[in-house]
Amino acid sequence: MLLTITAGEDQAADFSFLLHKHPDRFQSFDMSFGKAHAFYSQVSDASVTACLLLDVDPVGMAKKNRGQSGQLDGYVNDRPYVTSSFMSTAIASVFGSAMAGRCKDRPDAVPKPMDLTIRIESLPVKGGEGFLRSLFEPLGYCVTATGQALDEQFPEWGESPYFSVELRGNRTLSDVLNHLYVLIPVFDNQKHYFVGHDEIEKLLSKGEGWLATHPCKEAITRRYLRHQGGMVRQALESLQVVEEGLDAAEVEVVADAAEASVEAKLDQDVSLNQKRHQTVIDEMVRSGACRVIDLGCGEGKLLRGLLAKKQFTEIIGMDVSVRALEIAARRLRLESLPTKQAERIRLIHGSLMYRDARLAGFDAACLVEVIEHLDPPRLAAMQRVVFEHARPNIVIVTTPNAEYNVVWESLPAGKFRHSDHRFEWTRSEFETWSKVVASEHGYQVRFEGIGPEAEGVGTPTQMGVFTLDAGLGD
Repeated sequence: MLLTITAGEDQAADFSFLLHKHPDRFQSFDMSFGKAHAFYSQVSDASVTACLLLDVDPVGMAKKNRGQSGQLDGYVNDRPYVTSSFMSTAIASVFGSAMAGRCKDRPDAVPKPMDLTIRIESLPVKGGEGFLRSLFEPLGYCVTATGQALDEQFPEWGESPYFSVELRGNRTLSDVLNHLYVLIPVFDNQKHYFVGHDEIEKLLSKGEGWLATHPCKEAITRRYLRHQGGMVRQALESLQVVEEGLDAAEVEVVADAAEASVEAKLDQDVSLNQKRHQTVIDEMVRSGACRVIDLGCGEGKLLRGLLAKKQFTEIIGMDVSVRALEIAARRLRLESLPTKQAERIRLIHGSLMYRDARLAGFDAACLVEVIEHLDPPRLAAMQRVVFEHARPNIVIVTTPNAEYNVVWESLPAGKFRHSDHRFEWTRSEFETWSKVVASEHGYQVRFEGIGPEAEGVGTPTQMGVFTLDAGLGD
């Protein structure tokens, strides 16, 4: 798997400084899938070619992933030989500073366009040469694509999806690396990593300045996020904000629309969301908690209500989405808050998948409409992070009651309230899960419904309040 980038005449010195690689050195980097080697194949006063060669270890990877698949294709496949998502990972790791546009020694070289020639060997393109051109040509590249025959002796096997690709363009090195990082995985759907919400942030970050106006932005977004509808819609709406140049207030409106669920649209009086937040706040007040944390705080709607209660001396909002935290900061007007209020609240970026020392020591924590967005393995990880490691005295969890969905005529049977939900539990399913979690981690749990009650199906939202057996202040 080989990628080469050649700088044009009289640009060799700037090119080498930007890549932070010495022309005389052969460097190797350990990667999760094998090794990445960075070196220069030719150096002269006029031009230089930088090479990134990946040595993928299919046997090692198959052993790591054993249990997920016992099939032979775990060992025998095209991954060691084609340019795939492995290359994007290597670009970010080996050429990360150049991709981010950082160069301490020659900062003036960062924004300079260069005459660059990029060669990608054996790129699997699901969609053919036309699709390949439709992605690169709008970015200003001259594209030369040479198809690779599956086997010339057996034409009945059809056309090969593999291409040798050459791109020529006058772009900054940072632009080129970001284009490659995003687009290489778009051509090939076999990504070696789990596509979660953090991939939205990566797509928006690496696509900044070009993706929002790309004529194929929808196709790029869908393929990059592996056609996961909820995440695709969220990313496209964020790109729309960028393309239309909306102001901060309009950003909040678009973001709210992106997260709107069926229940919020149908409840026209006092929204279910407001009732849910008020119920959670009341529970925290009754508990006597002073230091509280909103896990999965999103755009800060609950945080605003917590900030209004002087009882809460320390309030933390944590979310995996950097963009959501930026909107929360604007919505809460953190920069203009009086000093005493500003000292009480803080936003942090983090994931519920990993143990985090910052989460320890709180009186109360809440997960409001969070758990239903987690796949089962991630739900199990969240349980350990919150109930075993962070271990607040009170944990409040809310989630949709699947039984109530029949009340809403506009919600098709069998459909979830939000496209990003991984599950929606009945009351008995939620209670079973909650009691197991409580028993395993030394909590007691009680249940309460939120919202209007319908006969036989309960309320639209169900809440579990977990309390450490030792009580608050232990």
